[in-house]
Amino acid sequence: MIGPAPAKINLALVVGAARDGGKHELLTVYQRVDLGDRIEVARSTATRVDGFDDTIVTRALALLPGAWHVRIEKRIPVAGGLGGGSSDAATALRLANAQLDEPLPLDALHALAAQVGADVPFFLHDGPQLGAGDGTALESLDLPQDFAVLLLLPKRERKLSTASVYAAFDERAGAVGFEERAGQLRDALAAVRRPRDLSALPPNDLARSPLAERLLEEGAFRADVSGAGPVVYGLFAQIVDAERARRQLRSEARAWVTAPVWYA
Repeated sequence: MIGPAPAKINLALVVGAARDGGKHELLTVYQRVDLGDRIEVARSTATRVDGFDDTIVTRALALLPGAWHVRIEKRIPVAGGLGGGSSDAATALRLANAQLDEPLPLDALHALAAQVGADVPFFLHDGPQLGAGDGTALESLDLPQDFAVLLLLPKRERKLSTASVYAAFDERAGAVGFEERAGQLRDALAAVRRPRDLSALPPNDLARSPLAERLLEEGAFRADVSGAGPVVYGLFAQIVDAERARRQLRSEARAWVTAPVWYA
């Protein structure tokens, strides 16, 4: 079986203190976008992954009975904050589960995905989702999807590990005021009626980038870092505006113009 593994952006990311086990309390808005990997999964005598060495996929499939041969065609930038590995793992789980004699229901598959990574369960569900707790407690959101997305991967910025980004957050006492910021996010979401209303969502607590300001200067109505970065996204009313911004910023970053997608 073959399926797409789309990337995600975090339209908002509010972060609190570390929970038991080390993961942080957070509230985030997950949005799937039309840039993705391609995953092929078939029954096999031993589990192996070809095309891209993605250990998270192997860990995910170890939670299901049987053995699997997986082939990954990689298009999502690695370690960019776009959830590529998590999406690959979720898609592999979904495709393998569909081939079981007795496939697991979605809630059981969600529980397995949560063991693999905080972002993985999101990719099993349709539409944008509000992630709470460590990100695995999901609530469906009815958000506008009629806008263009420009993704920028800075050419001259060193990628920091996710662990180091969270460590820096803790060192600057970033969790202070979490409940207030989380309330502001929920209030802003409740007021969203059209794409431009997304501009009122609070900024990413973990990371900042000067490219976000550049995107706003080029006409984006919202721009921010996705996840722990370093990918930055800009939301535009029209695809022609996103394409124009891409041309203006191509010397500073690798760039992709894409759009929201709804289905898992």
